Amino acid sequence: MSTTVLVVDDEPQILRALRINLTARGYTVLTAADGATALRAAADGKPDVVVLDLGLPDLDGAEVIEGIRGWTSIPILVLSARTDSGDKVAALDAGADDYVTKPFGMDELLARLRAAVRRAATAPAEGEQAVIETASFTVDLVRKTVHRDGTEVHLTPTEWGVLEVLTRNRGKLVAQKQLLQDVWGPAYATESHYLRVYLAQLRRKLEPEPARPRHLLTEPGMGYRFQL
Repeated sequence: MSTTVLVVDDEPQILRALRINLTARGYTVLTAADGATALRAAADGKPDVVVLDLGLPDLDGAEVIEGIRGWTSIPILVLSARTDSGDKVAALDAGADDYVTKPFGMDELLARLRAAVRRAATAPAEGEQAVIETASFTVDLVRKTVHRDGTEVHLTPTEWGVLEVLTRNRGKLVAQKQLLQDVWGPAYATESHYLRVYLAQLRRKLEPEPARPRHLLTEPGMGYRFQL
């Protein structure tokens, strides 16, 4: 069954280029040129992944991300000409999984798209402990859910990917390079700033005191460790 991609961009030439390139590689492509159409297409078309431009004519891209995140955790890949780190953080905080800056290389975009879909599809190994409980939160590896104080915590697929790798290796040091390769793929082995952003987000959502984490620990210069 082919993967369905929803591409949202108000530039017709980018929509056309992405539709042609993705269709040629076996993807089913839905398109939208504004935020309202994108939200309808996401609800009606049930895409597996969304590629979203932030600069839309009717809604800000972050609003579209929040709208989609209100009911689904499908991967959202932001494609934007905005290079300011504040825009990137706002998009990631709204629930985006990755951020590609225009102009972009098609090979890089496709690699990130594949990685996003792969992260969303990973399932726990057979016989593995399915539910991991800490004093602060509970991780269910089968249902891909996290609960804190009895309430489900919404994680993006990328946040889940990072948490999943760490919880499966609980108590062990996971090297930065290994974590990047497991979550983003081999091409991202040196992008350590990704980990700082995502660990900070996970701590904000899960740790009682994010500035003094008890469970999601940094081993300076080496990697990260999940502690019960």
